[in-house]
Amino acid sequence: MANQTQAVERLYDLVANEEDARVCQDISEDACREVPRNFFLILGSLVLTKLGDLLISPKTVLAWLMGTVGAPSGLVAWLVPIRESGSMVPQLAIGAWVRRHPRRGGFWVLGSALQGGSVAGMALAVWLLEGASAGYAIIALLVLFSLSRGLCSVALKDVQGKCVPKSRRGRLTGLASTAAGALTALLSAVLFLGQDPDKLFYSALLLAAALIWLSAAAMFSRIEEEPGETGGGGNTLREAFDSLALLRDDAPFRHFVITRALLLCSALAAPFFVVMAQQSHPGGALLGGFLLASALASSLSASVWGYMADRSSRQVMIVGAALASLTCLLVGAAALVFETQMGALVWLVPAAYFALSVAHAGVRIGRKTYLLDMAGGNKRTDYVAVSNTAIGLLLLVTGGLSALASLISTAAVLLMLGLMGLAGCMSALRLREV
Repeated sequence: MANQTQAVERLYDLVANEEDARVCQDISEDACREVPRNFFLILGSLVLTKLGDLLISPKTVLAWLMGTVGAPSGLVAWLVPIRESGSMVPQLAIGAWVRRHPRRGGFWVLGSALQGGSVAGMALAVWLLEGASAGYAIIALLVLFSLSRGLCSVALKDVQGKCVPKSRRGRLTGLASTAAGALTALLSAVLFLGQDPDKLFYSALLLAAALIWLSAAAMFSRIEEEPGETGGGGNTLREAFDSLALLRDDAPFRHFVITRALLLCSALAAPFFVVMAQQSHPGGALLGGFLLASALASSLSASVWGYMADRSSRQVMIVGAALASLTCLLVGAAALVFETQMGALVWLVPAAYFALSVAHAGVRIGRKTYLLDMAGGNKRTDYVAVSNTAIGLLLLVTGGLSALASLISTAAVLLMLGLMGLAGCMSALRLREV
């Protein structure tokens, strides 16, 4: 055991890449002693869940599943909104509940296990059901999956904030994204080498994803977490709505939430790149190109963004937002100017998608690290819950505006989102360093 502990500490020192490998100003001395072990347990859990996210991606796998089982096409439109907003909107209530417990790692374990159970249920629905019944079963299970994901989101940031020092959090997120991205690239290549998948393939894929989430829960349960601050024992919903006062009274936090809302452009633009390419050149090979571009972008850039975020998460958000807005504006303008020639240029769109994915990785790592670093103790949980709830609601509104803009043209959507990202970049410039 002693040799194993020494090996973990040496590996952690290598990852930290500094002589003062454990900078523990903002965590307790007891927590500092457990940093190397906890770092790699959190890292392994995040790699597994990010890989699971690939295997049930609502933009690709679940959308194809709906067609495979013969579900009504209208249900496909609900996949991404439920997946994203379903995990964010309830976080005020979830955060108030989690805050009342001194140790919050168990909530992440519960959330990961529930996600695994939800995905296993989807596998059964695909195998046993057909048509609308299969589609509605998948949607219902996706709701449970999203709520469970929200539980994990609130708990993770608090556990990570208590177990990993401030100057090591960005690289933890970056390393997890890099490792998962590399696995994603490998799987993307393998999945598109054979014939079109059938129901058996999808059921097996979903069962594999379910096992991944259960494995992540088992790994996370081994983290040594110190007790944290707790809120009062009042009514959970009342505490949740009281937390909204942060948006009114805490100016730096309000500014961050506004900035984060504007930076949604990097996430919302992605499917419109795929739509634009499909309109000119439909086919599975091109879709595989998009998945590969996304995976390579994550694996190649995430660790770089993570290390940069440990120096200045604000600057990472600025650079990521600038790259995302520039990519959207260039592709949107090209679609307007070369509308009749887009068929010949369609294979350049995955390259632009690669740039957008690099930008999105930076935006995500930057804003996550910024939120962790700007708050401590019990306030961290409140910040996460209020921020995610507000963003979840704004995501539905912005998604609706994007849908309206798409009635004009895909290029109009990208131009709108590019301008939105430019505003986010300007807003991030005015954020204070944390």
